[in-house]
Amino acid sequence: MNRRHFLQAAASLPVFSGAGGLIPPARAEAVAFDRSIVRQLARDAASKPYKAPDTKLPDNLKKLDYDHYRQIRFLPEHALWRGEKLPFEVQFFHRGFFYAPRVDIYEVANGQATKIPYRPDVFSFGSNQPPAADVDLGFAGFRIHAPFNRPDYYDEVCVFLGASYFRAVAKGEIYGLSARGLAINTGEAKGEEFPLFKTFWIEKPAANTNSIVVHALLDSESTTAAYRFTVRPGDTTVFDVEMAIYPRVALDHAGLAPMTSMFFFGPNDRIEVDDFRPSVHDSDGIAIYNGRGEALWRPLSNPRDLQISTFSDLNPRGFGLMQREKNFLEYQDIESGFEKRPSLWAEPIGDWGEGSVQLIEIPTKEEIHDNIAGFWRPKDPLQAKGEHTFTYRLHWGPDAPKATSLARFSRTAVGARGEGIKIFVLDLIGERLRSVDPNSIRGNVTAEKTEIKNVVTQPNPAIGGWRLSFELSVKEQAPIELRASLMQGNDAISEVWVYRWTP
Repeated sequence: MNRRHFLQAAASLPVFSGAGGLIPPARAEAVAFDRSIVRQLARDAASKPYKAPDTKLPDNLKKLDYDHYRQIRFLPEHALWRGEKLPFEVQFFHRGFFYAPRVDIYEVANGQATKIPYRPDVFSFGSNQPPAADVDLGFAGFRIHAPFNRPDYYDEVCVFLGASYFRAVAKGEIYGLSARGLAINTGEAKGEEFPLFKTFWIEKPAANTNSIVVHALLDSESTTAAYRFTVRPGDTTVFDVEMAIYPRVALDHAGLAPMTSMFFFGPNDRIEVDDFRPSVHDSDGIAIYNGRGEALWRPLSNPRDLQISTFSDLNPRGFGLMQREKNFLEYQDIESGFEKRPSLWAEPIGDWGEGSVQLIEIPTKEEIHDNIAGFWRPKDPLQAKGEHTFTYRLHWGPDAPKATSLARFSRTAVGARGEGIKIFVLDLIGERLRSVDPNSIRGNVTAEKTEIKNVVTQPNPAIGGWRLSFELSVKEQAPIELRASLMQGNDAISEVWVYRWTP
């Protein structure tokens, strides 16, 4: 099983919305609830041995393939809060296929948490045999809907489904990359550990609010954690995330604010690609705004071998996997709509100390695999038996929050220029470039282990920006680290382009 299977299956499930009255399900007994309860549950669980999730299912649901699982549809007239004229509604996923672990979900209203009971009659099963009415299977996850694209239709805003994965979209977008609650041992030889959200509490929103609050309890062999998500849909959909981690063992390779995406090929990486489309990716680069006030841009690649890049920092200001290219002509894929995929920016709140932004690039021969991962790794391990709290903000939308006025790299293209020579062509855009004196602009390019030649800067009127190009020798079959920026005199007027060329 791979990350992409989780996400592709979820994305292909039918989405429903429409008018209709809620049919009230049977209700369990309500219990008092406040935000401290989830942390206490996480503390208690961390003091005990790990207990694997409940994956038991009736025989007819154990081995569902994708097509049969897809036939199981939540009936929209049973959506939570349907007909109450609230700004949000919630629909649920059935267990089966890749989504065997049981997830318990509670509604929180007036300080009371009430478990939402599983009932087979709120689903349509297609050609599958429904389970017995008296079997309590729980759910696999849920999705939140809101009328944020138009006032008369509840569109899907976000989904929590599979392990600790969740995804969101902004106005006018479609699903692309994903976030996770926590990454453990990503890119490590001993193999990755996948924590999962085992319980959710969804707060009933007020009629005049623009946000909804979701609490979650995470569990895995190595740790437990408590989360509070405040979700605000809009032109950019924002998640305020408060997390507390309670390790059972020291977490040497924990990834905070982790995100996963897909990069198959693009103008910088088309080796052995035979495809009618110019580019195929959910994200085209990782952007970093580090604690020194430096803005970095690293285009993604689909390497021949696993690549791990480390960007050391102190108190990062933000990082994210971005989809900067928004022109359909750069993809030519009518069905996939890559130009409508969101970027995801993580903004730490408070000081996160020493550590590094990690970028993992995994070779793939198919676009169905999520082969890109990015996250913050603290320098020091998260010690066992302690409480480690972090707060951050996730921005899902067309771009990152504007951090600086620097020009940005919008496109990276790489090609051959004769035997053992590569040419790099970098396009930049930004308001700052519109009024600069062309005679004062120069490109600053550096590389390890090779010589840079023919650095050229020139206006690019087609995009209202500039183009920086250069050549380098690649006779040695070894990776080459590159840095480039656009300068006006001695001052940088662009972010810093960083790249690892690999043979």
